[in-house]
Amino acid sequence: MKWITREKIKVDRVACPWLIRRFIDPDAEFMFLPKDTDWSGVRDGIVFDVPDCELGHHGEDVSFDSFLKKYELREPALALLAEIVRTADSRPSKAHPAGEGLRWIARGFSRLQLTDHEILEREFVVYDALYAECRASLHGE
Repeated sequence: MKWITREKIKVDRVACPWLIRRFIDPDAEFMFLPKDTDWSGVRDGIVFDVPDCELGHHGEDVSFDSFLKKYELREPALALLAEIVRTADSRPSKAHPAGEGLRWIARGFSRLQLTDHEILEREFVVYDALYAECRASLHGE
């Protein structure tokens, strides 16, 4: 499946592709289009993290939350990771302390002059590590 979002990815637009590849669609292809794209006209794939889409921001929830709900991903470690992503991507009323660190990491990657695909390739390991830590912390390790 083709998954489509805005270019110049950071936090949520990296976390969602990680979630898609690891838990929804291991063969996913990602396309990054300009911010001013007419998203309602996109027919050749699933759009996410763009204005007025199902897999986008809703209230305090970020796109990562929308994916968890739509695909019924209820693992506690993913819920904890969602708190971190939400904090890094927005300013929720209940902030997770790790969110600010993730925000800094995302900003740092955006300053490296990498393509969006290169950012995904390099940052997926960050999300693998965060997920592993979320799992371990929930198991008292």
